[in-house]
Amino acid sequence: MHHVPERIVLVTGASRGIGADVASKLADPDTHVIVNYREKAKRAEDIAAAIRNAGGRASTIGADISDEADATALMATIEARFGRLDALVLNASGGLEMGADPGYAMRLNRDAQRRLAQMALPLMPVDGRIVFVTSHQAHFFPNKAVPKGYSAVAASKRAGETALYAMRAAFSRAGVRLTVVSGDMIDGTIIVRLLQRRDPDAVAARRTHGTLPTVHEFSAAIVSAVTMPSPPGIVYVGGADYLVTA
Repeated sequence: MHHVPERIVLVTGASRGIGADVASKLADPDTHVIVNYREKAKRAEDIAAAIRNAGGRASTIGADISDEADATALMATIEARFGRLDALVLNASGGLEMGADPGYAMRLNRDAQRRLAQMALPLMPVDGRIVFVTSHQAHFFPNKAVPKGYSAVAASKRAGETALYAMRAAFSRAGVRLTVVSGDMIDGTIIVRLLQRRDPDAVAARRTHGTLPTVHEFSAAIVSAVTMPSPPGIVYVGGADYLVTA
């Protein structure tokens, strides 16, 4: 008898870093993980193969989610192949890349996130999950200082979170749960390496407040938002000083 997975999960930007770790942690016989990537097809397939080797189910779909045609094709492929989407992990983000045009951060971190959520909603059953992955530097923007060169990214990710909050009535009507998972600088990620080059003092200052969360810790919180029975609306990972009200 053909086994139908109980949970279909799309993880955007899952060919490396936090997205790859989230995808890997979702490995389970009753979950089919869709590993989305923009350019790194081989890396994405390696992640999917590792999930299958661990007894899970996985496939890859390439799409630049900041491109409307790509995003539309991505969701159409999921609808045709699976007929539904149980969870959408909005992990892919950017804006610190060298040579990125000034509008890129908003197109990716706000517009693309909102668009994917809108496209996913008709495919999601009651108790479907949308998980938006962000940073404390963005979540608390502009009320807290950010590293040099990070303001445009922080503003765009904050705008993306706000855009999803504006959709909460639609999510509620559909019975879909939105969880925002916000983390302090995550040790070992490319974003911390980039920030280290631009503003080493800012990274050092974060470390004075305690050990930075690891990729493992952060991705575990994201996976919990997908799998736990009643996820909270917001989950904070690390950065206790951010959470202290003056």
